[in-house]
Amino acid sequence: MPKKIKLAKYAGFCYGVKRAVETAKKLKAENPNQNVFVLGELIHNAHVINELESLGIKTLYEIPTSGSGICVIRSHGESPEVIENIKKAGFTPVDLTCPDVKKVQQKAIELAKEGYFVVIVGKSEHPEVIAIKANARLWTDKVAVAANVEQLKEYENIIKNHKKVGVVVQTTQRIATLNEIISYLTAVAKEIHIANTICASTSMRQNEAKELAKNSGLMVVVGSKKSANTTHLAEILKDITKTIHIESAEELVNYESLILQNDNISVTAGASTPQNIIEEVIEQLEKY
Repeated sequence: MPKKIKLAKYAGFCYGVKRAVETAKKLKAENPNQNVFVLGELIHNAHVINELESLGIKTLYEIPTSGSGICVIRSHGESPEVIENIKKAGFTPVDLTCPDVKKVQQKAIELAKEGYFVVIVGKSEHPEVIAIKANARLWTDKVAVAANVEQLKEYENIIKNHKKVGVVVQTTQRIATLNEIISYLTAVAKEIHIANTICASTSMRQNEAKELAKNSGLMVVVGSKKSANTTHLAEILKDITKTIHIESAEELVNYESLILQNDNISVTAGASTPQNIIEEVIEQLEKY
């Protein structure tokens, strides 16, 4: 019996990622004789980073003491201090922070100014969260980052004493994680202001994938293991049906027996996964 392979509608580049990649390429095309750098990987996808390198768009992992040309602020955003250091080093910064990430930064600043203890729901080591925290800390030192309730419990006494708590969320977080943290805070804080800043693209991608998983024997999630939204997607789907997380079609050979056992397979992909990578996975699955 031929396999039924279904591709999610909300799979691959989101608006913010597409905008960042296309603008970076355009900057180089319009300024062929200038250096074009990106501070940190533009998106969490090795295929895209390699393509940008081939076009002459180089990745910087730290700001040099001096330099020249254009330095792109990636979609995850940066702190005002980092942007100022880019200027001091001699670069022209071009800010490609995702508009949804900008909204989280602005909301965190707003809560900090209004005297709230700011809780950022997300992974402390993620560049988006680092930038949100840095922006909030311009106005207050009462900022905590927590990816789960256990991490937030470390701040319980401070929260009880502060009474007012403002919550913002990394744009690619799971709604279940936010709900768990809100439930915990309800018992320890006197006043809570919640800003559900999970972006619409993430919500739609997760909701659609969950519906597909209910009617699929196997879910294939395509995207970088470093991508927060992709790994969250795989975590959610594993609770519903058999799920594999791969970065490219070449990895499918590792799951051959699982693929052969299932006639109803659905494919989704993270927000930083290029369309050609998704197509290669579909083509490879069809060969089975």
